[in-house]
Amino acid sequence: MCYYPRLKDLREDSDLTQKQVAEILLITQQQYSLYEKGYRDIPSDYLITLANLYKTSVDYILGRTDNSNPVE
Repeated sequence: MCYYPRLKDLREDSDLTQKQVAEILLITQQQYSLYEKGYRDIPSDYLITLANLYKTSVDYILGRTDNSNPVE
């Protein structure tokens, strides 16, 4: 089981639904839900898209840093 500690918070802070994020990633809401709940690994290209969407870093999404600002 994977764990993406900040994925749900980032989505909710951006006032987006799972369905809206799934549409951005060109996947189903069900598939996105599995990522958010940590039942599936998120492909790296999706992580990059999400980091760009939320204006943060992949490391922040993965919980590897507490700095939410992306590296310049």
